[in-house]
Amino acid sequence: MEIFFQQYGYVTQALIATLFTWGVTAAGAALVYFTNGVNRKVMDSMLGFAAGVMIAASFWSLLAPGIAMAEDLGYIPWLTATIGFMGGGIFMRVIDKIMPHLHPGLSMDKSEGVKTSWQRSTLLVLAITLHNIPEGLAVGVAFGAVGAGLPSATIGGAIALAIGIGLQNFPEGTAVSMPLHREGMSKGKSFLFGQASGMVEPIAGVLGAVFVLKMQGILPYALCFAAGAMIFVVVEELIPESQRNEKNIDLVTMATMLGFSVMMMLDVALG
Repeated sequence: MEIFFQQYGYVTQALIATLFTWGVTAAGAALVYFTNGVNRKVMDSMLGFAAGVMIAASFWSLLAPGIAMAEDLGYIPWLTATIGFMGGGIFMRVIDKIMPHLHPGLSMDKSEGVKTSWQRSTLLVLAITLHNIPEGLAVGVAFGAVGAGLPSATIGGAIALAIGIGLQNFPEGTAVSMPLHREGMSKGKSFLFGQASGMVEPIAGVLGAVFVLKMQGILPYALCFAAGAMIFVVVEELIPESQRNEKNIDLVTMATMLGFSVMMMLDVALG
């Protein structure tokens, strides 16, 4: 797989990787063609798994390399990591406050962001799109870091991050398409809305790669920023959503640990 990626430039690598993560989102949304619903335990477990993947990716693929790069560049590692990490969280909080969106499973009166007359389907897509932004950015920054030539960044680590993000994107596509179909939307439209939530990842990925290649001095901050943004999404959305049903909490907790373990294995093995 590394040989395949190495024949392309780093921005193109980021584009290919994020097209893959978008494709997995579409695959999750395509479940609407094969079933009328996903068991709540299964859906909660998938969301818990996604949370575990994102937590592990935030450290192994983003924070740890960011801290190492800060040391290589002569920065103060703990300060760089803190500024970048908190910056990512604050950025997502501002976007969360502004962008109209509705988390799956909630009624329209629970929508967040500025008030709007947009339809429920649009708000559901925007909710998933909101946390696909840092995911695409993270993948792009990871490939850009390899292009910057810093020793702590590896093509294997960037590929591992893309695979991990792809794995956790599957339930996200399902979380949009299934509720829309249950509410009366056709399977075709439900699929289109579900996969649309992942369209932002290639855009964010390419922008992230270009940005860090042009401004390599901010690379450690960018990696930690992406980590902070991802952790915000996990704590603000994925974990609460996956544990809404108290009967499933233990199962979801184990699924979260499994997701963490899978992403950790991918990063250690490939990175």
